[in-house]
Amino acid sequence: MMFIKNYKKKIDDFCPDVIFWSAISSHIHGEGEYVNIEHGYNLISKIETKAILITGGLQATASPKHILENFHKIRYLIRGESEIVLLNLLNQINENNTHLIESLEGISYLDKNQKLVENRKQKIISDLDDLEIYDYSIFDDQVFYRPYNGEVLRGVDYEMSRGCVFTCGYCVETIIQRYYGFEDNTRGLLKNSKNYLRNKSAERIFEEILKVKKEKKIDLLRCQDTNFLTINRKILSKLAELFQINKIDIKLYIETRPEGITDITVELLKKLNVDGVGMGIELAAEGFREESLNRYASHQKIINAFEILKKNNIKRTAYNIIGLPNQTEEMIKNTIKYNKMLNPDNVTVAYYSPYTGTNEQIKSVEVGDFENNVENVDGQLRSLSKSSELSIEKLNYYKRNFVNLVYNL
Repeated sequence: MMFIKNYKKKIDDFCPDVIFWSAISSHIHGEGEYVNIEHGYNLISKIETKAILITGGLQATASPKHILENFHKIRYLIRGESEIVLLNLLNQINENNTHLIESLEGISYLDKNQKLVENRKQKIISDLDDLEIYDYSIFDDQVFYRPYNGEVLRGVDYEMSRGCVFTCGYCVETIIQRYYGFEDNTRGLLKNSKNYLRNKSAERIFEEILKVKKEKKIDLLRCQDTNFLTINRKILSKLAELFQINKIDIKLYIETRPEGITDITVELLKKLNVDGVGMGIELAAEGFREESLNRYASHQKIINAFEILKKNNIKRTAYNIIGLPNQTEEMIKNTIKYNKMLNPDNVTVAYYSPYTGTNEQIKSVEVGDFENNVENVDGQLRSLSKSSELSIEKLNYYKRNFVNLVYNL
């Protein structure tokens, strides 16, 4: 393949000491950051290089032993947040301090006897202003063009905050919560979440948005915050004030939970130029959502959220999942009817992906719907389910026709 040939030439010409790959956003492939390790490894393994291979991300955090044993050319994994650990690791490599590398916090590796070594966890990054400003110059210009509601806009993915107060049983956020010792929850709400939820300052956020707007002529900011409306309200209010004073012309697309949408919060979203809101419906069965997914959002709160957003001319996207363990075909049909009643501006549906270490993934193995440590998952491209209730043929049918059925049933 020409791509592999060109990639090999780039590596040969640069002759790197280290190759690191991971993903901090879905800027390249929507929500594909979960499987970035295996996709990156499949690419790198096709070429010969003496570079030290290092990677990190969600799979590394959830299952370091599996990753290191199955992708054996990888030397070090970074679990949890990687930015500061990677800097420390590269500094030690640069100074040839091999003996210090293997004592760094936050890394895992296989020792000479092929036994897993998991070093002490690094501290959580409490002040996101300490991180460097994103360098969007590394992307080719064509990737900034995005389809959005019938238009082609220039957009980027951007992170204002980290952490989520919710503990949905299928979500990779719970893996990060567990890694940093935040596990206790009541009715789907994380206890002691104050130190887990973090955000940049309003001034820093505005500086970064202004910079990328000026340099890349950006029209759309896709906010990659796990739950936008759990960002510190004072920060959002100050940011809204900066938007209003400087009359910045940029649209925001955010993701949040229906419970957070009220007349008060919508007024704040309007001041922040929020053009679209994505919210997880997942499926219509309220009892199933609560008991199986640890997700507590009543039908009425969801209905209210969609009505309030519509009244305020903010576009609404409903996220849905098919192929969950113990989900039935009747549940999918009811979810289609529920979406039709909500009448969102956009509807998306994803195959259930069993993210290693989540409660729902463990259940999916126990009931026999999935193998353990499933690789090459992709919520948009394929289901790897073995369910007898929902065959691959049925899942493919509903994935292909879900949106059409919502709008034309």
